Formats: sequence, C-alpha cells, structure tokens
Amino acid sequence: MSLHLYDTSTRTVREFVPVEPGRVSMYLCGATVQAPPHIGHIRSGVNFDVLRRWLLRQGYDVTFCRNVTDLDDKIIRVSAGEGVPWFVVSERNQRAFTWAYDHLGCLPPTVEPRAMGHVPEMIELMRRLIDKGHAYASGGDVYFDVVSYADRYGKLSNQKLENLRAADDTDTDSLKRDPRDFALWKGAKPGEPTWPTPWGKGRPGWHLECSAMATKYLGGTFDIHGGGVDLIFPHHENEIAQSQAAGDGFARYWLHNGMLKLGGEKMSKSLGNSLLIPDMLRKVRAVELRYYLVAAHYRSAIDYSDEALQEAAAGYRRIEGFVTRAAEVIHDVDAAAPLPQAFVDAMDDDLNVSQALAVVHEVVREGNVALAQGNKEQVARLLAETQNMLDVLGLDPRSEQWRTTGDSGLRDVVDALVAVALEQRQAARARKDYAAADAIRDQLAAAGIVVEDTPQGPRWELAQ
Repeated sequence: MSLHLYDTSTRTVREFVPVEPGRVSMYLCGATVQAPPHIGHIRSGVNFDVLRRWLLRQGYDVTFCRNVTDLDDKIIRVSAGEGVPWFVVSERNQRAFTWAYDHLGCLPPTVEPRAMGHVPEMIELMRRLIDKGHAYASGGDVYFDVVSYADRYGKLSNQKLENLRAADDTDTDSLKRDPRDFALWKGAKPGEPTWPTPWGKGRPGWHLECSAMATKYLGGTFDIHGGGVDLIFPHHENEIAQSQAAGDGFARYWLHNGMLKLGGEKMSKSLGNSLLIPDMLRKVRAVELRYYLVAAHYRSAIDYSDEALQEAAAGYRRIEGFVTRAAEVIHDVDAAAPLPQAFVDAMDDDLNVSQALAVVHEVVREGNVALAQGNKEQVARLLAETQNMLDVLGLDPRSEQWRTTGDSGLRDVVDALVAVALEQRQAARARKDYAAADAIRDQLAAAGIVVEDTPQGPRWELAQ
C-alpha cells in the first residue's frame, strides 16, 4: 500500500502522487500573530510535522513552507490598543510561536515567509487577475470578482455560489460589484500601515498573501496545502479562486486538521478559553504534550480535558520507560531497522497515528517481556523498532530534540537530585540500616518517583 491522504477538495482518500517524483512541496497556513499561541494553534504545526517526517522517512526531498501573517485587522486592533507599532505586536508573538514549535519538536520549515515581505508578489498577482477580468479596482480597494469564477467557486467547501452570503471582509461593501466579492487589497485608512500600488496606497487582504507566498516558493502548481478545518471557507476557497483564476494550478491535495475544543467550543482568545503553551508545559513535559496532540487522528476534533492530557502523558511514559530500560543493556541501536508493517500500513492510511501508536505499544509490551526474560537479541530488535517508529512521530526520548530541550534540562536536574538520594540509600543498605534505606525510598515515592532495583543498580522513573 502506498501513501493515501484525504483530500478535502474531492472529499475522498486519494493515493498521493507528487508533481515531481522524489520531491514533495508542502504549504501550511501558519500563524496570524496577534497573540501568543494556544494548543489549538500548535496542533496544526505538530500534525503536519508528522506528515513531513513520514514523507522524509519514505525518502522524499520535502520543501516545507509555513507562512506568518504578520499584519491583519486583528493585529492592527491589538497594536492600537497597546499604543505600539503593528510590527512590535507581530514580532513579539512570532517569537512566541517559534518557541512553541521548537519546544513541541517541530522541524524548522524550509522557508518561513512573512506576508509583509511579499507585497511586490501580491501586486503582481493582482495585476494578473485584473488583466484576466477576475478582479477590479474600486475606490482604492481591489476586489476579486466572484461571479467571474462562478463555475468553480465553492467547490472546496462544497457550497453553491447562490447560497453564499456577503464576504463581510471590509466596511466598504458599497464599492463592490457584488457583496460576495472579497478584498485583495484594502485602501489606506488613517493610522494604518500602507504600501504603494498602481491602484493606490493600502495593505493586503488576508487571502491574497498565501497565494503569493505559496507560488513564490513552491511554484505555480505544488503538492500539498494544509491548515485547520476552520480555514476551508473562506480562506482556502479564496486562495484557490484567485490562484487558479490567475492561471496557476495551485495545490493538488488539500489537507485539514480538526479543531481542538474546550467544553465543546472552539478554542480562541475571543472566548477566553485558550490554553497557552507555557501554561500547558507546567502540567506535562513538552514531549508528553506532543504525544497528546498527535495521538488522535489529525482530522478528528479533540475536546480537551486535564484527565485526557494526563492519560496521554502516562501512556508516553510507559513507552519511555521501556526505551530507557532497554537502552541500559543495548547500547547500539540499528537506525536502519525496518518498521513493523502494521505501523507502515497505519501511516499510509491517511496518517492514522492512533493506530500507529497502538503498534508502538504492542512492540513495547513485547519488549518488556523480552527484558524480563533477559533475551538481549529480542530486546535489541524491539528497541530499534520502537525508536524508529517514535522517530517518525517526533517522540523518540533518546533523540537530540528531547535531550537538548528544557525537558531534558529539567530531567537532568531531577536526575542529579535523585542520584544523591539513591547514593544515600545505597550507603544505608551497605551499613545494613534498612529502615533508613526504606525511608528514603518512601520519600521518593511520595514525590512521585518510583525506584527499581536492577542487576545494573537502582534506576528510577516518574510514577504513572
């Protein structure tokens, strides 16, 4: 079985065949940086990081473009409220997003363009659309003429043009030929940043930005466009319309991740129900939060609860416990060891990570049995399989990512403190003061640290 992905545009699971053999071009709608990220924002980044890692594992050369929308209506409102320039708001929150992506183990994008660095490309795209009769200038604004694209507009979101409401993206609908037309360019307003164009000063509309950046870095036709399901309409629908109307093939596969909800409602700053990444990392380690975010199928909705988060963290620690114990007896892991076929089949089936993790846990169970039996050959094979599967998911506890983040730094501190306590316990046992040794063990257990005596000496892990 080859890789198959659910394509929103056809509403079917399709075999993935890239434009160019051996190469994959991916565009992900990244952050609009009016505020720091919550876990709903970062879920998209983590889900598409898994897709990228799987493509890399299959031998593809992947170009991954994740944009930053560094100016829009929301950013302007925040900057006005704070009395600072728009770029101060954007830069501050862009750094927060980068920090969160890095801490959750997302590979850096090949390119991460900022929208306001691509105004010339946007102007050129508008010129092409106007020349082809699909856009028009009006009162300093530039609009896309939806009726000119009526035969195809709405196909991504499975809607008919006659059923669509007004675009509601400007306060200047009187300048539109049709209220459903959407803004490519917004004319200058007092206090707002502006750029010059042949049609007057102003700033870009949201939808125009992604088309200009995607085609600049990935070409007129590319493989995969991703984002949250909330972007299907109007954002992605409008991207397709303006890009294909201008003559570009644009994306061949459209992938959308489900929403992360809290109490059944979409997580958002406006509802005041956001769970910011620093707050989440006070609850669990970053690798455990990543495990929680990838464990559900990327297209499914997640209704967040602390209980589910802690269950996921405990599940990851069971995997980590096996890897840690096995690595004490197996020092050289075969990174080229084949993945279990059941894992491969799950990943090729529209990135069925939940099923892939079931395979991981089954291999871990087998590995624990092999450890108990002292079967080093079996342990070596199962450890290699486990770490290679975890590497695809960005969850290998022995990877450089989790050895060098704040997670491992905290673990190192705890490890050093526990080591002191264990040395004291060993000294107490050596002098046959078993009451003191048991007291130390009990104190560690009360702190959530489980001590196990092994032939190699005492080892510890966090209680599950």
